[in-house]
Amino acid sequence: MLSKRIIPCLDVRAGKVTKGVEFKGNVDVGDPVAMAAAYYEQGADELVFYDITASNERRGIMIDVVRAVAREIFIPFSVGGGLRTLEDMRAVLLAGAEKVSIDSGAVRNPEIITQGARAFGSQCIVLSMQVKKTGARPAVPSGYEVVIDGGRLFTGKDAIEWAREGERLGAGELCINSIDRDGTNAGFELDLTGAISRAVSIPVIASGGAGEPEHLRRAFIEAGADAAIVASMVHYGTWPIPAIKRYLHERGVEVRSAPAAG
Repeated sequence: MLSKRIIPCLDVRAGKVTKGVEFKGNVDVGDPVAMAAAYYEQGADELVFYDITASNERRGIMIDVVRAVAREIFIPFSVGGGLRTLEDMRAVLLAGAEKVSIDSGAVRNPEIITQGARAFGSQCIVLSMQVKKTGARPAVPSGYEVVIDGGRLFTGKDAIEWAREGERLGAGELCINSIDRDGTNAGFELDLTGAISRAVSIPVIASGGAGEPEHLRRAFIEAGADAAIVASMVHYGTWPIPAIKRYLHERGVEVRSAPAAG
């Protein structure tokens, strides 16, 4: 059995890590380089960096911050925000990322998924999805709709179908971010995560809502997620990564070992 991965997420705005609730009311919580180094030392399996306003502001990603973070960590590092072209992807990978996370740009130009997979390999391409429960209707039969531009623009795309399409186009991994659960600490959207996990054969990352280790256990065991994003619960020191891994290990979830407490 493959180990389940715990992935701290750094949402960055104006050079600072920020956190909000349901993509609103963001407050700054720290320096991305220092926080990345701390999570690496704690035993994070991977790290995700999102430039959260790049897509909406139609600008490129903060590549200098990407380089600075990459110098501090030696684990897989995924970067997203405002990536629209192969050149954008290449710049991020050359700056030290192992993966690129594409979201709004992929909705506007789905072929960028295939182009990226051909140029860099599917293992480098993460299709990130912002999803909100808007109710079932003919265009969105699952009731879960894809939203882009930092939760600002509803697309009319069904999340389950977009996940399948992303896999077909060449994405190597899917990150499913529930806007309804984001920052709430109420637990992941298990119905959504489970439906997508069953619909595709590539790894699925649960995102949005983690507040305690039990939420991760349920995402892994009940919804079939391969990895889970954590933010508030680690940013505010409520649950250090070694404590999360011990909780999961004691309950039979296969995780990579974390540094010993001491």
